Amino acid sequence: MERPIVIAGNWKMHLGIAGGRAFLDDFVPRLAGLPDRSRLTVLLAPNLTLLAPLADACGAADIRLAAQNCHPADAGAFTGETSVAMIRETGAGMVLVGHSERRQFFGDTDDFVRDKLRAVLNGGLEPILCVGETLAEREAGQAAAVVSRQLESALDGLPAAVDLMIAYEPVWAIGTGRTATPDDAGEMHVHIRNELCRLLPAIAARLPILYGGSVKPDNAAEIMSREDIDGVLVGGASLAPASFAAIAAAAPVSPGHHA
Repeated sequence: MERPIVIAGNWKMHLGIAGGRAFLDDFVPRLAGLPDRSRLTVLLAPNLTLLAPLADACGAADIRLAAQNCHPADAGAFTGETSVAMIRETGAGMVLVGHSERRQFFGDTDDFVRDKLRAVLNGGLEPILCVGETLAEREAGQAAAVVSRQLESALDGLPAAVDLMIAYEPVWAIGTGRTATPDDAGEMHVHIRNELCRLLPAIAARLPILYGGSVKPDNAAEIMSREDIDGVLVGGASLAPASFAAIAAAAPVSPGHHA
């Protein structure tokens, strides 16, 4: 089964509405100029304030839109939080769940991530589940076990047919300039695929697994050439239209890749 190649940009807490519109004005023509977009899924996860203002332009350019976070409750006294229904009203169709910065800085536990993922699915949107180990966990030889724990907590007991993506982000390679070697990344992606086969056997073969961690135009092609790496989740390099377009242009388009 052939999976799409996904190029995802996480803008984090960068760019306002004017900056987001200026980005699209520059990026969309570059994207349209790619020779083959047939297998390419491009998505952006801007700040919450940009979702509604950018929805029409993204839709016209066939760019999927994702929120960076959500709260699992339908409504309530949760000041500063946003429900899945509110996100859906903006026109966004996806939500990042369990990003390492949410886990690291905002106390998102495995249980809370699981609740968010189920809320996203129950709300009719598609989650991008982020998993990954810290440097201390990798150096202790626990990387695979940590990722397995995160996957099992979030995915165990899900229905046989759901739409979701996985993003593997080694925490030690985010914003540090350090990148997991293609061998490191490829090895973990194979491990994740095997875990998906165990947890969601009916759909494991069609779920995209993205790599996130200091992805840039000069390393994107090598990263995406590896087995079971179905695209990238890009941070800083997604803020510049030229660099994000260059990463999209590096996506493999040959028939049968990742089949």
